[in-house]
Amino acid sequence: MLSRFNGHFWLLLWAVNIFLVGYAQAAEEIKTKLGNQTIERTVQLRTHSIFAPYIDQDLQNRWWDFGADAYINTNKHIRLTRNKPSQMGWLWSRLPLTASNWVVEVEFKVSGDSSHLFGDGIAIWFTKERAKPGPVFGSIDNFNGLGIFLDTYANTRHPYAFPRVTSMLGDGKTSYNYGNDGEGQELGACSANYRRTNVATKLKITYVKDTFVDVKVQYKAWDDWSDCFYAEGISLPSSPYLGFSAQTGDVSDNHDIIAISTYSAITKAPEKTSKSSSKSKLVPSVSSSTWSGFFFKLFLLVGVCVGGYYGWMEYKRRNSYRGGYGGSGGFGGMQMGGAGGMFGSGSGGNGGFGGMYSNAKRF
Repeated sequence: MLSRFNGHFWLLLWAVNIFLVGYAQAAEEIKTKLGNQTIERTVQLRTHSIFAPYIDQDLQNRWWDFGADAYINTNKHIRLTRNKPSQMGWLWSRLPLTASNWVVEVEFKVSGDSSHLFGDGIAIWFTKERAKPGPVFGSIDNFNGLGIFLDTYANTRHPYAFPRVTSMLGDGKTSYNYGNDGEGQELGACSANYRRTNVATKLKITYVKDTFVDVKVQYKAWDDWSDCFYAEGISLPSSPYLGFSAQTGDVSDNHDIIAISTYSAITKAPEKTSKSSSKSKLVPSVSSSTWSGFFFKLFLLVGVCVGGYYGWMEYKRRNSYRGGYGGSGGFGGMQMGGAGGMFGSGSGGNGGFGGMYSNAKRF
């Protein structure tokens, strides 16, 4: 019986744990709301993701091209430039990114021997053109699309610090102001010391078509994402190519791409109601699935508690029932106490029928 009670107890603890985990997951899902959109789920795009060992047995990749000074270490990284002057390398997707909404998470590494003179940086591209070398971090100028620049070298004085994450939305006609580090042209920017860190450095770019671009950076600690910039009302060219390029000049660094994870994002709008039409439908709430899971787990918890209570009551009832026949002041003790005195030890409380067969020599 005691083992059965312990079983109920541990089952109750398990249910409480599930309840708390579900609550934490619900809170985390709420955090996926960005602007007036909510990312309900994501689907990874293999065509625009790449991981070690990066290439197949023919030293190629089905979905990606790389060139210029870039080379691949199958165990570590795709190195766009080595820590040498006048290097340039690139990595481009072979297929355009056709998803309307997407999330791209890039793990990169910028490192070198020098602690004060280094450059120039890495560019991440979402453009109509692909694999065309040029002066803007190793790619062409007058680009059409979005360029996000991990700029480590300041070409002139600024009131903000470098390394820096900056960006530009190109229209195909406007040149990037390289001499002034794109100041005045940026879609958004932030300073972040992502060079020579002790943790994996990552950039996460989220785009919802015609709505917003959100950029976060990880460089302080594992899974610690810092907001870099958020821009609303952004429309990128349809089906852009995803690319990476890097460049060194008189100063240099190692510029490495470790991994790229690209996801198609399925969004859900906030709850809306329409009173003008009887056929109008209620748009599902942002957290409808979250609340349904919450109530299911709550119902499960209540059921387990009720089961545990009845199990405990049954345990007590059977214990008392067994005690009544055990001779410990119960039925056996009442009926056979006298007999125990006549034929046995005379201990009515512990007697039962055992008193009849006790050894008389103990007297």
